[in-house]
Amino acid sequence: MQSRKRVLVKFSGEALAGETGFGIEDSILKFIACEIKELILNDIEVGIVIGGGNIMRGALAAKGGLIKRTSGDHMGMLATVINAIAIQEALESYGLDVRVQSAIQMEAFCETYIMRRAQRHLEKGRVVIFAAGTGNPYFTTDTTAILRAVEIDAQMVIKATKVNGVYDKDPKKFDDAVFLSTLSYDDAMKDSIKVMDDTAIALAKDNALPIVVCNMFESGNLLKIIQGDTSLCSIVKN
Repeated sequence: MQSRKRVLVKFSGEALAGETGFGIEDSILKFIACEIKELILNDIEVGIVIGGGNIMRGALAAKGGLIKRTSGDHMGMLATVINAIAIQEALESYGLDVRVQSAIQMEAFCETYIMRRAQRHLEKGRVVIFAAGTGNPYFTTDTTAILRAVEIDAQMVIKATKVNGVYDKDPKKFDDAVFLSTLSYDDAMKDSIKVMDDTAIALAKDNALPIVVCNMFESGNLLKIIQGDTSLCSIVKN
């Protein structure tokens, strides 16, 4: 029976690129490693899903018409594996025990995703990074994050972004944007908000899984939120 807190943290691939917009920045890897290590030291079980947008986005790759959407999405899945291995290396350099599990079999690089094995890793205090999306095209890494969180029985999904939470409209474009500390799943699917894609939100709603949106670049944010400080984030729930 699960006794410790278990969470899944979703990072965007773009966040790894920093100001350059492409590739992986060492300073951000180190920052993420420090934040995750703090969670492990506080006896919190951690799963991670990382996007691949800093390297490849399937939908964008397919826009020109030369690359099919399915192939573009497969390329995006491979990008998430690259990012997962980078985060694994960073976490291990800080003394953490880490496993990467891929939805697509690639034994030379990582384990193939098996739900019970992932749960066992978490119980042993290992960080598990879920790579290659769901293994299927047309599904985002947001949907992957919710799916894996449900499968491993996580108590919440934390979407770590570049902003401190959710607003009723884009705060970068509108000075009168209003911060939303809590919102319903239906509100989270509105076009003006779009916390995650509709498939991800619907799956979270069906399983009453809270989604927390916070600023990943505020040191200590993740731990404070998991410990109950809701002033630092927005929460999507029933």
